[in-house]
Amino acid sequence: MVRILVSNDDGYHSEGIHVLADALEVLGEVWVVAPDRENSAVSHALTLQRPLRLTRLAERRYAVDGTPTDCVTLGICTVMKDRPPDLVVSGINFGANMGDDVHYSGTVSAAFEAAIMGIPAIAVSQVLGEHFSFVPAAHMARHLALRVLARGLPPGTLLNVNVPPQPPKGLRFTRLGKRRYTEGVVEDTDPRGRVCYWIGGGDPVWERIPGTDFMAVAEGFASVTPLQLDMTHEGLLRDLEAEAASWDLPS
Repeated sequence: MVRILVSNDDGYHSEGIHVLADALEVLGEVWVVAPDRENSAVSHALTLQRPLRLTRLAERRYAVDGTPTDCVTLGICTVMKDRPPDLVVSGINFGANMGDDVHYSGTVSAAFEAAIMGIPAIAVSQVLGEHFSFVPAAHMARHLALRVLARGLPPGTLLNVNVPPQPPKGLRFTRLGKRRYTEGVVEDTDPRGRVCYWIGGGDPVWERIPGTDFMAVAEGFASVTPLQLDMTHEGLLRDLEAEAASWDLPS
């Protein structure tokens, strides 16, 4: 039987992860290992300075007092150590994970951890809006999971999925978009009169670049962006190799 590990960064008690797990149950045996509280924007953090606690909440359902990456590591190496999952699906995130934001996302990082460990992975996020539902995103995740289970993914890759607030018109395969925040840091004062700061203040402004995840979602489509672990810039690597002979470097 197919085995699927589900995790997220919004925490075990978020609605999105349970809608996702329910949708995937028709494909095989679903295991949930998720943080016991919200861990948004923790990126690929691993907990190394203290022990982790794994709590069994129901059959094949666990919570961890750690990060999304911790959860995938424990899920694969401990909870499912008798037989690793065939697929890891992370989500459904409460909010988008598009463009540059994938570098901060705990949802995407959980999927990247699976890719590091040699297991195909999908990250799924729901863009927020009036009267949105996680159900269309869960249906999209199930269709993509079927494809990945049947055909696999190249090593070190994952699919990053973003679903618009309204039921999607269809599916577009995209590249990452570009965004900037109107206020990078907001200065404030705490109740005791001390100055404090909020990072990421203001609404993001997205560049309207055709073929990107943002444009697909803005036009009412779900976006699917293939991502890879290898961040090597091949063009610059070739340029540096060509230039190196002229550099006056010590032997």
